[in-house]
Amino acid sequence: QNWTRGMSCWLHSESWLDTGPIYVRENGKLHVVNQGAGGIHNVPPKARPFRLFSRGFSVELCMNREDDRARRQRTDHFIFTYTKEGNLRYSAKSLFSLVLGYISDNVDHIDSLIGFPEQIAEKLFSAAEARQKFTEPVTGLRALQKFTEAYGNLVLCSLCLRNRYLLISEKLEEIKSFRDLTCLDLSCCKLGDEHELLEHLTKEALSSVKRLLLKDNALSDAGLRRMTAPVRVLKKGLENLLVLDLSCNPKITDVGIGYILCFKKLNCLDISGTGLKDVNAVIKRIQTQIGLVHSEVPLKEFDHSNCRTEGWAEQTVLQWEQAVMEAVKPQEDMRSRTAAQHFYGKTRRTEEAVKCKLEETETKASGNLQFYKEKVQNCHSPLKKEVAGSHESKNNKKRALAEQERERTSKQKHLCLTVEDWDLLNTY
Repeated sequence: QNWTRGMSCWLHSESWLDTGPIYVRENGKLHVVNQGAGGIHNVPPKARPFRLFSRGFSVELCMNREDDRARRQRTDHFIFTYTKEGNLRYSAKSLFSLVLGYISDNVDHIDSLIGFPEQIAEKLFSAAEARQKFTEPVTGLRALQKFTEAYGNLVLCSLCLRNRYLLISEKLEEIKSFRDLTCLDLSCCKLGDEHELLEHLTKEALSSVKRLLLKDNALSDAGLRRMTAPVRVLKKGLENLLVLDLSCNPKITDVGIGYILCFKKLNCLDISGTGLKDVNAVIKRIQTQIGLVHSEVPLKEFDHSNCRTEGWAEQTVLQWEQAVMEAVKPQEDMRSRTAAQHFYGKTRRTEEAVKCKLEETETKASGNLQFYKEKVQNCHSPLKKEVAGSHESKNNKKRALAEQERERTSKQKHLCLTVEDWDLLNTY
């Protein structure tokens, strides 16, 4: 009785607090002491619902305080939510999501993914991508290679690296790991003839490339000779190429165009802004040997609007680019210093402007040199026209054969295998 009196007095003094139900254990039994029952002061019940925790209440489940990483992984097994009444509830994640998260955290330790279902592999790739596993220097490359070996063009079918030379230099090995690409845009990257990426284009891993854009890359005849050597001799490499852009490369001459004629499947070709000497002779060679016609109007295939990065690794390439841009940010503070240097070096600025104007005039002088393959005529055309045109086609074929024989004899002068060609072929 004394105990109940003390409890009633405490309840009366603290009645303004929202204490909730009070449980009392007496004689081995559990009793509930309410504010409106048990002879205690009768207080009208409040209308608002009972709230166990306040709105700003938060819970952290600590399984192992010594290892922060293990604690973080184990707390991820639960999902904490609030109900409409404000109560805190938690539910366990599915076993699939737990296993997916564990494998994505250790994706670099996977031996092989060959034969693994594509639907689950895509989810695994996105989970590892969300954890930025492919941005790590060593383990990211190893994990990316496992996916590209098993799924090829599903990881990436089209890659646009236009004006991204820094990204190519920083992530060259990762870019070389992509297989079965169908479209590759390397425009305005200034790679040159001896870049590793151009050597990689001749490998079997990129034999599926159908669209290659190499605009403004400081290429010359030597670079084209190396790039086309496997196709000319071994019938391997870029033999399936359909669209080729070599514009704005003034070091490419008539000799370099002779190397390109090995691409028999070409449908579109752009050699505008190159250093051709006899433009009419080059146009005739391209028309007779490959069957491409000179276009007077710019073609849509070379406007660079259709080329984009597509595949599972689309966000991965964006993560690489963001990391490269963040690394370059500290150099932006040097703008004031460079501005002062430009101010005191006016002659240098004018020389650079003159050079740019000269390059533009050189590219405009050659004109628009884009070629396309004419579509096959309709089979529903009248027979008379076909008979009349058959004689002309025969004469054209005879002329083409005669020109091909002449070119074969002339090719032996400049297309014969030199020591450098044999050294190139021995590397494949």
